[in-house]
Amino acid sequence: MTGVSRIAAGLGLAAALVTGAMTPVTAQDTIKVGVLHSLSGTMAISETTLKDTMLFLIDQQNKKGGLLGKQLEAVVVDPASDWPLFAEKARELIEVNGVAAVFGCWTSVSRKSVLPVFKELNSILFYPVQYEGEESERNVFYTGAAPNQQAIPAVDYLMNEEGVERWVLAGTDYVYPQTTNKILEQYLKDKGVAAEDIMINYTPFGHSDWQTIVSDIKAFGSTGKKTAVVSTINGDANVPFYKELANQGIKAEDIPVVAFSVGEEELAGFDTGPLVGHLAAWNYFQSVETPENEKFIADWQAFTNNPERVTNDPMEAHVIGFNLWVQAVEKAGTTDTDAVLKAIIGLETPNLTGGIAKMLPNHHITKPVLIGEIQADGQFEVVSEIPDVPGDAWSDFLPESKVIEADWTDPINCGNYNTETKTCGAAQ
Repeated sequence: MTGVSRIAAGLGLAAALVTGAMTPVTAQDTIKVGVLHSLSGTMAISETTLKDTMLFLIDQQNKKGGLLGKQLEAVVVDPASDWPLFAEKARELIEVNGVAAVFGCWTSVSRKSVLPVFKELNSILFYPVQYEGEESERNVFYTGAAPNQQAIPAVDYLMNEEGVERWVLAGTDYVYPQTTNKILEQYLKDKGVAAEDIMINYTPFGHSDWQTIVSDIKAFGSTGKKTAVVSTINGDANVPFYKELANQGIKAEDIPVVAFSVGEEELAGFDTGPLVGHLAAWNYFQSVETPENEKFIADWQAFTNNPERVTNDPMEAHVIGFNLWVQAVEKAGTTDTDAVLKAIIGLETPNLTGGIAKMLPNHHITKPVLIGEIQADGQFEVVSEIPDVPGDAWSDFLPESKVIEADWTDPINCGNYNTETKTCGAAQ
């Protein structure tokens, strides 16, 4: 199925399920759950599946009897890869539709756009994608990876296992790649990498003309030192990027690429032959062999009525976030935001890789770190695994962040607590 047909099918699935959820019960008899993912625009290639995932999880929960004696009702909106529109749609979900919680966003710029809305209206966002860290908000739960759960271990793997000495940090031009690369640049320099052995490049969302940049990468890697690309390129720009690598004959054994935003869903639209051997760092892969994952894949493909439908890491993050939210609501006996925020800290739920995800006081979770090698069938072979890494909201590798902690429990109750000055919200 092409990316366009997957999106069209997903839109049809959303309409059918949202309509179906409304049929047997009146609105006041349901608990509404907001779904805030781009179904059009440059990020639809990645986000449409997350919308479908939420419909799947809500359908499963309803079959178990719902929550607090009520059925769950998905309220789906399309912010259309338009960052200011994310804030408008978030406000619509909370103020107009009265959702109990929202599951959504992919890019950090979309998350940053909605933060003021969730703070003002005191609602809850579950954010399912790896991000740059340097943030911990009272109203947000970060179920994707922080840099210490993805970016840093990926660099360590390339350095220690592949002998990489020169580094291309290539990203889309927005906050996640910029901040992640700031952390990685400092980390590499701390490891003794010279400034001239680090090349940093940013391109706009949806960038399509990669010929010159890939040529520059090829030249940068021709000095005799082992070179790798650390990619924070997001969305549909990945398709022409990898095609151009193949066009210029750059193979994984020559200049490996490790990607932080390319998973099974993105690869479903690729000719993966030229990509074999390149890498991705995530906390979950569809190829992981556990009973939990096998059941999840089977249930997902049955729900979508598509035996070829893939799974990916941000989907698992939504599974974890949704299950923790359900537990917290049951524990609190209410969907009230303040009660759920208090109840969720310390709760645990199985992940799909055979471990346990725990919600930490900093609103991040414990996750395994997996490095996967792209296979010809669009799946990943896991080549490295680190279990149970706690998410770190503030990087230990930036001097201004090293002294900052996040802890949303008493007595600190702060997302940026300065451990030296013992103050909350101090300027960083």
